[in-house]
Amino acid sequence: MAAYPEPNEVDETAEFAQTLGREIAAAQSFVALLEREQQMLVKGQVDDLLDLVRQKNGLAAELATLAAQRQRLLAASGLLNDRQGMAAWFAAHPGETRMHSAWSALLAVAGQARELNRVNGELIQERMQSNAQALEALLGSNAATNLYGPDGQSGLPSGQRISDSA
Repeated sequence: MAAYPEPNEVDETAEFAQTLGREIAAAQSFVALLEREQQMLVKGQVDDLLDLVRQKNGLAAELATLAAQRQRLLAASGLLNDRQGMAAWFAAHPGETRMHSAWSALLAVAGQARELNRVNGELIQERMQSNAQALEALLGSNAATNLYGPDGQSGLPSGQRISDSA
């Protein structure tokens, strides 16, 4: 007689597959936003970055929720909620080759997101340094040589004003 999976196990497997699928889709959307962010940073188009950050934050929250759901499913199977737990889940479900492929795809997309985020962080640092240098050039390196005073008015380096009463 052939062994059939228990109905509860089928439901868990289906929920697991659905969670992984949603996680992959959200991660791919996150990567697309990171790529867009990188293009904006490279081109200096920073006006829309605030909206993009809001979108990234929303997707990051969704990804955290999906990861927690995946971890809950692993814990319900008595497994750790890490890569070893996933390996144990796959060992217990050797016929789930599509889910194994999905897990590999999720890891690849997560790696891509991590690298894009690293590069974007470097681009942001470069932009901040450039802005700081520009600000320093405008304000001067010390208070005695400022071209603009605290009130925003221009002044001579000696602190004297030009008199037009001649």
